[in-house]
Amino acid sequence: MSAPSTPQDTPKVTVSPEATEAPKVTEREARQVAEAAREQSWRKPSFAKELFLGRFRLDLIHPHPLPASEDVQRGEEFLARLRDFCETKIDGALIERQARIPDEVIEGLKELGALGMKIDAKYGGLGLTQVYYNKALALVGSVSPAIGALLSAHQSIGVPQPLKIFGTQEQKETFLPRLARTDISAFLLTEPDVGSDPARLATTAVPDGDDYVLDGVKLWTTNGVVADLLVVMARVPKSEGHKGGITAFVVEAGAEGITVENRNAFMGLRGIENGVTRFHRVRVPAANRIGPEGAGLKIALTTLNTGRLSLPAMCVGSGKWCLKIAREWSAVREQWGKPVAKHEAVGAKISFIAATTFAMEAVVDLASQMADEDRNDIRIEAALAKLYGSEMSWLIADELVQIRGGRGFETAESLAARGERAVPTEQLLRDLRINRIFEGSTEIMHLLIAREAVDAHLSVAGDIIDPDKSLGDKARAGAAATAFYARWLPRLVAGPGQLPRSYAEFHPRGHADLSVHLRYVERTSRKLARSTFYAMSRWQGRMETKQGFLGRIVDIGAELFAMSAACVRAELLRRTGEHGREAYRLADAFCQQSRIRVEELFGRLWTNTDDLDRSVVKDVLAGSYTWLEEGVLDPSGDGPWIADATPGPATRENVHRPFR
Repeated sequence: MSAPSTPQDTPKVTVSPEATEAPKVTEREARQVAEAAREQSWRKPSFAKELFLGRFRLDLIHPHPLPASEDVQRGEEFLARLRDFCETKIDGALIERQARIPDEVIEGLKELGALGMKIDAKYGGLGLTQVYYNKALALVGSVSPAIGALLSAHQSIGVPQPLKIFGTQEQKETFLPRLARTDISAFLLTEPDVGSDPARLATTAVPDGDDYVLDGVKLWTTNGVVADLLVVMARVPKSEGHKGGITAFVVEAGAEGITVENRNAFMGLRGIENGVTRFHRVRVPAANRIGPEGAGLKIALTTLNTGRLSLPAMCVGSGKWCLKIAREWSAVREQWGKPVAKHEAVGAKISFIAATTFAMEAVVDLASQMADEDRNDIRIEAALAKLYGSEMSWLIADELVQIRGGRGFETAESLAARGERAVPTEQLLRDLRINRIFEGSTEIMHLLIAREAVDAHLSVAGDIIDPDKSLGDKARAGAAATAFYARWLPRLVAGPGQLPRSYAEFHPRGHADLSVHLRYVERTSRKLARSTFYAMSRWQGRMETKQGFLGRIVDIGAELFAMSAACVRAELLRRTGEHGREAYRLADAFCQQSRIRVEELFGRLWTNTDDLDRSVVKDVLAGSYTWLEEGVLDPSGDGPWIADATPGPATRENVHRPFR
């Protein structure tokens, strides 16, 4: 281990106190920063965007897009090699026990080319499509979720993806060959006091000649403990010749002044290499800046448009494993004279696992193939896939624990010690829990998707509810809104969903009737759009504070998207002769289950406890219910809630350990 850097080890750079202090921002300013970072235009069609507007554009996803034959061959050949490696070289139980991925496993993955799955072949990568990259992650993640997380963080949000989209040719030629074969990358945005509110980003990059000088602390740096290259988001102070703003940099992880101060440990993903990284006067060449100053957040969000698909891909893998265990266990475990699967209470859980896994895979494969074709804007589809996959896979795993009973709560090691099959059900539940937080928590995803879903409304009527706009601006916005809604609202009254023969090709002879579900999606899409319009009319500028309502709107849209994807996938499998009848049955089961959830969500749009909840929360924060906390002891002690992240030299040992 290298010793912590000291002020004497690094060049002296004079930095004003204002440059190193975290900016003080209001809620409105924070929202403005986030708004400026999102893509403002829609240059390509979006199925999900249209769905939220009440327009069911089935033509955008049906017939289901298919990969090119050469992509399939290349992908299948790699999957075969990866499967053999996973079966013979990876011991998931060992990684769980030791909380560390063995060096020889990482070296083997490098030799296999797994670090370069998504990197173009001309830079030494495998050049896999998004579809096959996802299949690879699902496969390796089923053996060790920690390895799946390492490979995903390296390629989905680490250095390769932002360079692919925004990097210069020189940057690609310099870094991508390393990343394809030898170097592991990490993405550094979060800070001890900054999560999904990047306007308060405290890490700074101060221009100094041909360099920038980085100072600050980054938290939860997945792969940061072992990384060779980092993508770092830092705030450049505005000055003469410098636009300033949050900016992205490629940084050598072994550069002078970088210290990995801690390797973090978690509830699950015990082999994950996640740490706390301190930057003290770290010099980064200006040539390593990705894009212009101030474009960092836009780069991060654009990277996540497809990068988010890797997480739900691994959720699909977990669903497949849960289905296998549920099927095998429920057939041999007997209660009251028959297998537990034949008891309705357990059977309902197995049906949910099977149908939902089918739908999750349909969502991920559809969104991934659309990403590969690049004909559609999939920013909402990818976000919905992440949201839906993370939430539903958690429910699936929880149901498997219940099906397994006490054995579901028992560790795999304990099961093996007393002579039973080492089924790591409780580990899966722990490993999956982070997915509802990773890469945008469920609550943040609700807000992000809701913002995109109401984009058309804000484009024409946003100035009306903006307090900073003049009366003239509001008048012009009012005229534009009147014209838009005069055309749009009448189209929400009737549609193909009310015609009994619509989507008839989804009711082939001898198969379940999926056309009825597509008609439901079409009708419900219009109902969803009407509900959104009514809410905007009712709450206007306060709409953004109605997070409960917005979350339910998004959840309804997610269910409708999943139903659409499930039906389209079932029809694809029928046409190609691959389990068509069974796929139709699963899609039918999923859609019927989903429709019940949708109706419950619609009911909760207007009948809920949101106002009462706000009142209770106000009282809780005011200390009105501290009497309810009496009678227990708090074992957490008196430490600070948020660790000190003041810029400065490291005082702790550097635990950075790249695989070399």
